[in-house]
Amino acid sequence: MPAGVARPLIFVDVDGVLIPFRRRSAGAGGRSSGDPGRAPDGPGNPLLDRLDREDGHRLLALPGDLVWASTWMAEANEVVAPRLGLPVLPVVEFPDADEEPPRGVHWKTAPLARWAAGRPFVWLDDETTDADRRWITAHHPQPALLHRVDPHRGLTDTDLATARQWLEQLNQTA
Repeated sequence: MPAGVARPLIFVDVDGVLIPFRRRSAGAGGRSSGDPGRAPDGPGNPLLDRLDREDGHRLLALPGDLVWASTWMAEANEVVAPRLGLPVLPVVEFPDADEEPPRGVHWKTAPLARWAAGRPFVWLDDETTDADRRWITAHHPQPALLHRVDPHRGLTDTDLATARQWLEQLNQTA
């Protein structure tokens, strides 16, 4: 990106994206869940063993600024980031407002657009829909990629390649 232009944001959800609903298997992306031989995390969240440490390296390699966009909020930095080798990231603090989103639009959509403050962004989430894409197109002045991750598989090589390609095209046009 040219000097003085802010890098795009990459909003990352946790549940369904970094912690898939099903245990990952070595297969489609050639990746398996967790660290083999690693002891369970004790009485904490039993799903944390579904995190793949490589996701942290692969997210950091994307040409944008990572931001947590999850109901984990600050806990994402305390619990998830260390397991993925990620630094402390900015966190979108979702308001407990009674603001009802338009029909079919995810409750995160408007807060993320506000947080982006006119910057282009990628949103990796398992719950985005065409209604969210239409809302962002109508209300956000910069390009945005709302990429739905299959919550049963979690973040895959294909998901990251899609984000990388979009970001690289964005950087070429900037």
